[in-house]
Amino acid sequence: MSADYEQAKAYALGRLAGELSPHLTYHSLRHTRDDVLPAAVRLARATGVDGDALLCLATAALFHDIGFLVTYDDHETHGIALAQAALPDLGYSAAQLDVIAELIAATRMPQRPTSPLAELLCDADLDVLGREDFWDVNRLLLAETEYYRGQVISEAEWLVNQLRFLEEHVYFSGTAHTLRDPGKVRNVDLMRRVLYGLNGSSAHLR
Repeated sequence: MSADYEQAKAYALGRLAGELSPHLTYHSLRHTRDDVLPAAVRLARATGVDGDALLCLATAALFHDIGFLVTYDDHETHGIALAQAALPDLGYSAAQLDVIAELIAATRMPQRPTSPLAELLCDADLDVLGREDFWDVNRLLLAETEYYRGQVISEAEWLVNQLRFLEEHVYFSGTAHTLRDPGKVRNVDLMRRVLYGLNGSSAHLR
């Protein structure tokens, strides 16, 4: 029995759609379905990844945040467990499950990919850092963080932390560098100007 990717996709997206908390405004169905999965596939194809490696990468993208169904903290561990419970019945081999577990684990912050394939998933997970919709998505992350912390975060505090994260972040793959570094540089510059009051833009978070 070969791995049934379409069934795995239907399973993961179905559970995310039906069971994720509405307070997960950033780590939502959209994040997995519309951001991470297509970014992972795009990076894979651009770097010549196909076959079984692409299957494992795409499946890991689908399951990388499914652990949020169980817990907010340490969701990667729970995501691996959910994948290992569901995927054997869909034809995934033990070797494929090991790769998928490695890829999901690599997305734990701070990211520590252990293979070129894991680098692609990590880059896909933070693809938004170099996109034009960064600010809109960042607002969703702020709202989610405030809810799960149980406190209001000032815009200044949030921007300082987000700017530090952006400045320290480095994409792992050459393809992600090419595709997203220019946009990330623009987002860093805009965040600095917003933070230090030098902008004339409407990029504020609230």
